[in-house]
Amino acid sequence: MSTTTTPTAEPEQLEPQPATASRGRRLLHRLIRPAAAALSGVLLYLSFPPRPLWWLAVPAFAVLGWCLRGRTWKAGFGLGYLFGLGFLLPLLVWTGVEVGPGPWLALAAIEAIGVAAAGAAMAVVSRLPGWPVWGAALWIASEAVRARVPFGGFPWGKLAFGQADGVFLPLAALGGTPVLGFAVVLCGFGLYACVRQALRLRATGVLRKGAAAGALAALLAPVAVAFASTPLVSDKAEKGTATVAVIQGNVPRLGLDFNEQRRAVLDYHVRETLRLAERVKAGQAAKPDFVLWPENSSDVDPYTDAQAYTDIDRAARAVGAPISVGAVVERPDGRLFNEQVLWDPRTGPGATYDKRQIQPFGEYIPLRGFIKQFSPGYVSMVRQDFSRGTKAGVFDMAGTRVGIATCYEAAFDWAVRDTVTHGAQIISVPSNNATFDRSEMTYQQLAMSRVRAVEHSRTVTVPVTSGVSAVIMPDGEVVQKTRMFTPDSLVAKVPLRSSQTPATRLGTAPEWTLVALAAAGLGWAVSRTVRARRERRTGAVEAG
Repeated sequence: MSTTTTPTAEPEQLEPQPATASRGRRLLHRLIRPAAAALSGVLLYLSFPPRPLWWLAVPAFAVLGWCLRGRTWKAGFGLGYLFGLGFLLPLLVWTGVEVGPGPWLALAAIEAIGVAAAGAAMAVVSRLPGWPVWGAALWIASEAVRARVPFGGFPWGKLAFGQADGVFLPLAALGGTPVLGFAVVLCGFGLYACVRQALRLRATGVLRKGAAAGALAALLAPVAVAFASTPLVSDKAEKGTATVAVIQGNVPRLGLDFNEQRRAVLDYHVRETLRLAERVKAGQAAKPDFVLWPENSSDVDPYTDAQAYTDIDRAARAVGAPISVGAVVERPDGRLFNEQVLWDPRTGPGATYDKRQIQPFGEYIPLRGFIKQFSPGYVSMVRQDFSRGTKAGVFDMAGTRVGIATCYEAAFDWAVRDTVTHGAQIISVPSNNATFDRSEMTYQQLAMSRVRAVEHSRTVTVPVTSGVSAVIMPDGEVVQKTRMFTPDSLVAKVPLRSSQTPATRLGTAPEWTLVALAAAGLGWAVSRTVRARRERRTGAVEAG
């Protein structure tokens, strides 16, 4: 008996995948979130002036929300740092125009640590119910810290300052820059939460109604409250009007040493004021009630230099109106002040305002001896530190109360607000941006002044040595402005206002409320984590 054996077919051999391809996919997977975090930071930068792309801030925070959702605090710190670098490196590039890339890179790297800390905290709260609210509050808490430390803080890059053209702007009048910034972050996180719920619905067919409603509220509520706040924004005159002149004298380009440059800048501002006086005399311009010069328009001390005194006095008499002159003044005791001097056409110099929030590494060198070890050339550029003023600056100029916030001070909430609480009917932000050439810094600072106009419902004037000078209405609209590096003058009739917005009256209360909210959310998240770990340990012991 014979048997036939049927051969068994060999199983199909699968071609092995190269190990390098698998490693490549894993590497790509790991890089997606870090790359998205950095790129979303760049997206936030692009929402800032001079681009009118304010709305990009919302998707920027939506992407950041995706990056942080469900991450550990360590991952959140790293992702937050990348987001901060993506945002701050291009935003602050102007800080290296004159001194090279070192200070710019150092400043961005240090400031990004605050963003990283916010990222860590936001990752921790991202599993809580209503996490967009806690996350947005934590962002504002990080801004509050960065606005105060180190060396008096550096609030440049506050989220609110990128929203001068946006729908959220009226919120500045409701609760100041913290409430405005909170609304933008909440809307961004709400957008991500809505997309997440929509994808969940598509994948599972299940809609979690509570989570979906919360996500939709986070997205729409900030916009709704912003529209409801529009009645707070008004350019209606309450105490009559005033005709204000803003002088931009311009600066020399090249070829002058430091002393000659200072003299030339003063001469240019005197000359432009005399030109304005001629235009007024010829009926080509309205006669101003008062005139505003920029910061550093007279770095030659008019109290000790007879020629500077004579030139400023001649300009004031020619235009027939008081002038606020930006001067560098050395007191008899040797202290140096960045000062605004109220110059009367009949009686000469009178009231003064000394800048209070002076710029570290610009107007003074913190830790001078230590910094000198690493950069003696940079330290030698600031040979003498400026001293700080102690009193709010409000000038009585031809019957109008003019509040002064000098240049860098416009970035600080308190420095602008207390001019209004001391009776200012309009605000002036005299500045000197010539050091930063044609960088975006000028437009970033102009946007700050627009936000301040709405925040306190005041006309804001911005006299700048080299531009851009501007007149801004209380609703944030720029009605007149100059070109950069062009001598010019602006004359405008502006409304005088005396009422105070909720933001002015509340002061720092909204900010501290949001900080407390952030602390409560973080505390809740940490306690939940600790409790969950304790329960797991207890369960493991019982099972053993």
